[in-house]
Amino acid sequence: MSLSSYSNSVPDVARHWHTLEVDKTLELIGSDAASGLTSQQIQERSQHFGPNELQETAGRSSWQILLDQFTNIMLVMLIAVAFISGGLDLLDWQAGNLKPGEIPFKDTIAILLIVILNGVLGYLQESRAEKALAALKQLSSPKVRVIRDGKTLEVDAKELVPGDIMLLEAGVQIPADGRLIEESSLLVREGALTGESQGVNKQARVQLGEDTSLGDRVNLVFQGTEVINGRAKAVVTGTAMQTELGKIAALLQSVESEPTPLQQRMTQLGNVLVTGSLTLVAIVIVGGTIHAGVTNGWNLNKLGNVVKELVEVSLSMAVAVVPEGLPAVITVTLALGTQRMVRRNALIRKLPAVETLGSVTTICSDKTGTLTQNKMVVQRVETASQTFAVTGEGYAPAGEFKLETQTVTADQYPELQQVLFACVLCNDALLQHEEGQWTILGDPTEGALISLAGKGGVDKEPLIQRMRRVGEFPFSSERKRMSTISEAGDIRLGIGDRETPNPQYVMFTKGSPELILERCTQIQIGGRLEAISDAQRTQILEQNNHMAGRGLRVLGFAKKHLDTIPPEGSEETNERDLVWLGLVGMLDAPRPEVRDAVAKCKKAGIRVVMITGDHQLTAQAIAIDLGIAKEGDRVLTGQQLQKLSQEELEQQVNDVTIYARVAPEHKLRIVQALQNQGKFVAMTGDGVNDAPALKQADIGIAMGITGTDVSKEASDMVLLDDNFATIVAATEEGRTVYSNIRRFIKYILGSNIGEVFVIAAAPLLGLGGVPLSPLQILWMNLVTDGLPALALAVEPAEPDVMERPPMNPRESIFAQGLGSYMIRIGIIFAIITIALMWWAYQHTNAPGYQGDKDTWKTMVFTTLCIAQMGHALAVRSNTRLIFELNPFSNPYLLAAVTVTTALQLALVYVPPLRTFFNTHPLSLEELGVCFGFSALMFVWVELEKVFIRLYRSRG
Repeated sequence: MSLSSYSNSVPDVARHWHTLEVDKTLELIGSDAASGLTSQQIQERSQHFGPNELQETAGRSSWQILLDQFTNIMLVMLIAVAFISGGLDLLDWQAGNLKPGEIPFKDTIAILLIVILNGVLGYLQESRAEKALAALKQLSSPKVRVIRDGKTLEVDAKELVPGDIMLLEAGVQIPADGRLIEESSLLVREGALTGESQGVNKQARVQLGEDTSLGDRVNLVFQGTEVINGRAKAVVTGTAMQTELGKIAALLQSVESEPTPLQQRMTQLGNVLVTGSLTLVAIVIVGGTIHAGVTNGWNLNKLGNVVKELVEVSLSMAVAVVPEGLPAVITVTLALGTQRMVRRNALIRKLPAVETLGSVTTICSDKTGTLTQNKMVVQRVETASQTFAVTGEGYAPAGEFKLETQTVTADQYPELQQVLFACVLCNDALLQHEEGQWTILGDPTEGALISLAGKGGVDKEPLIQRMRRVGEFPFSSERKRMSTISEAGDIRLGIGDRETPNPQYVMFTKGSPELILERCTQIQIGGRLEAISDAQRTQILEQNNHMAGRGLRVLGFAKKHLDTIPPEGSEETNERDLVWLGLVGMLDAPRPEVRDAVAKCKKAGIRVVMITGDHQLTAQAIAIDLGIAKEGDRVLTGQQLQKLSQEELEQQVNDVTIYARVAPEHKLRIVQALQNQGKFVAMTGDGVNDAPALKQADIGIAMGITGTDVSKEASDMVLLDDNFATIVAATEEGRTVYSNIRRFIKYILGSNIGEVFVIAAAPLLGLGGVPLSPLQILWMNLVTDGLPALALAVEPAEPDVMERPPMNPRESIFAQGLGSYMIRIGIIFAIITIALMWWAYQHTNAPGYQGDKDTWKTMVFTTLCIAQMGHALAVRSNTRLIFELNPFSNPYLLAAVTVTTALQLALVYVPPLRTFFNTHPLSLEELGVCFGFSALMFVWVELEKVFIRLYRSRG
């Protein structure tokens, strides 16, 4: 077949190789199973398809990210203020108007340093390069064995082309998607792609339906998965971006990052503050100029001086309105939040995610390893006469067998003991105890069987020494069973075995219950063997269906006594006339702490949704057990979801709590549908298949233990213990952080608004000069506001933080009374300080005053700073008075208030600082007046709380 005809056929069949026979696949792809592609075909296809590598789209460069920081509207205004201030200083310097010892351009330098600091902080938050695609590329194997021109060669994986014949064996990482031609006991671990930990038994000669989900396409192999047993020959059907891994890479790159709620709120805050500031500046300059013109008869010389003074006032107002310390305080607050979260096993990769967690309304959780332990645990054993429930967690061989409500031992029931012997002897896994943890070396299912035997007092090591294995018939996907032959030893095998009272060997068989039952002619009941009846067969099948319906993975067990060791390849004749022993049902058991975590989510108004690649019945059983779903709740499978349009999915997404057998693109569609319905989504995942959805989600949460590098790089947060309960703990921290951010925003901006009114009032009252210089305002915004704000950031969580509904992520920063509080407190700040300013101006300009006439400015500066200390103490709670709070529950705030007050006094009384900040020493009387006016702010906030209480009690 020509290259062009192959290329043209790809769009029609690329998704459906699993529906075709091997010969038809080879015909369509133009290859030969025995000789592979020719050198000419390889050259042509290499030119057409390119290298077998994932392609990456260009993103923003580091320089672009850095420059973007300085497009923030508040920083743009500060840059303009810095240059205008520098221009005025230059004019004063040239005119010789600088005071003795005054440093020129210090305001400009200080403002530009703040701009640079804020720009760098923003850059550091944004510049973490997305490495998800780089991690995805590492899943490709560097070398692969292929057949070309009839010869077996080893080539670089990037040189593979569609039509190449790959040779696969245990330990190989599959380098491209392919259709199996032949296989022998092939077991492939596809967890990286599907998210499920169980190995998949592959079958080359089957044809599957078009709607078969990715995890069930047993005749295909996929790039990035690993062969853990057996060998195979496969024809390459897709390379590079045409593989399932390539589709994930494309999805990953198609997801655009949205600003977090905090970033959106800070943008809104900046717009409001800058707009308000510029409006006020325009009013002051225009109004002041008109007033001066009318007063002075439009004398240009006098008018020029007035305009210069008004510009200086405006510069101070512009600096006052911008909370320069806010970005730094928020960054430190989020960083402190990450430290607290790490102590609760949640590692935050992107700082804004700390606060974003507080807005989560829906958690989409993977099942395996997050809601469950990722450890198969036997729940139930069915023998011919009894049903045993099994207790215990994980792989620890500690638990009990219960018959109804009574605890029993295995040696009381010979048929149960025989099942446990089969669990140990027909098994290749090892149970290990390392660093206080029980772990499995080998297949998790077989590990669960060894753990089960241990709970019944049957230890593997002593048993395999007494009953040494002498032969085996390995598992095959066609037979769906495996058998091992062991020496009978001196173990009692159930001597109602009258036909073979002292057998030399015993064969134990495990596998598909239906297929093993077909080969049984006898059944063990107690210590006797009896011919198996049709009624007993029916009962066994009903038991199997009942356990499968509860989501259990069910295995059947049988045995046969032998006098000789059967030869290899004789399984068909020897796996007959078996003795039925019983059924074992196991489950990837739920984590015990998850039930409480799910209940806590419901109380907090957070909906939990399970999205898994596992089977529908298993997912449903786990979801009901954990309280995520109820009996009768709707389950949507990947096949059903595939047939829905995005609009239809959005209509149904609020009614579905379980999604089973889903593909990577399905997870992404579910997250997008929830977001389009106004939900704020956290998505958990560990596999490569989860990466696009993790990146799309408002909060992507990867698993730290079982998670792939790809999923971690695409996430916002990593669970260090892979535990769903940790998400709930992190959400609680997120809500606390958001509450504290709101607390210090109203603390900072209330005083900023007051500063603006005070500065604007000075020229309107006819006072000489600007009461606050830009440098003094920067001191207030960075130090006086900054240190207490940082202390408020570590205020402990309120008791009911997880009993409230989630914060609306689209809620304005000024919602819930924050905007009105800021304006109200700003006005009170202004009234108190303007009253002080008027008194101080009269006092320092009175005849006989001994100090500098500009001392009134220092009194205004000091009053504003000290008033903020009282405000910080009062703002800790919206409802409780200061004496109702434990003063030592936040010792950092006490320290911040003390240190800030001391620093403010140093600016007034330490000569070098006094010179730099243009302050003047205050007398004890003046300092006392400043403290007295400042205390009024504290009194006002506390009286507001009393008034609110009285109002609510009467309401």
